[in-house]
Amino acid sequence: MRPRDRLAMQQSGAVTLVERLAAADQRDLPLLQLPLDAQQRTSLRGHRRSACGRDLLLQLPRGAALQPGERLLSADGAVQVQVQAAPEPVMEVRSSSPLALLQAAYHLGNRHVAMELHADRLVLLHDSVLEDLLQQRGLQVERREAPFEPEAGAYAAVGHHGHSHTHSHGHSHDH
Repeated sequence: MRPRDRLAMQQSGAVTLVERLAAADQRDLPLLQLPLDAQQRTSLRGHRRSACGRDLLLQLPRGAALQPGERLLSADGAVQVQVQAAPEPVMEVRSSSPLALLQAAYHLGNRHVAMELHADRLVLLHDSVLEDLLQQRGLQVERREAPFEPEAGAYAAVGHHGHSHTHSHGHSHDH
């Protein structure tokens, strides 16, 4: 970190978070809760607020999105922060037909819609256009406020932090 950046962080009064902690490295330190929505968990830099209102500054190395339950350590080693999935507006999609639910997942995936996959339902961020489309297909859609933890996707590093994959499509999509 550049000296100029370190000075700016010290002057801001924010707790600067610089490291992800493995379960074996967790310490008996003050623990702040950091509620983040799914999109915020993908950004590893910038100002955030803990659940109790404490100013936090993420300065984490590039890598995979933050996961609920993951712990972060402050630059001075004095504070731990635990990431939480914050409630956000979602839609739960259900059907009495497993095939109809599978078809919906296929069509949503073809549109690159982030979603949670469950045996009995799909969960995705609220979108009124998608809500109408799903209802027209005969699916039950219920709006809720709930934590959203979408599937990481085919190119995400499974179980690894600090590593990501990129890819290019060799085909086109009709959108």
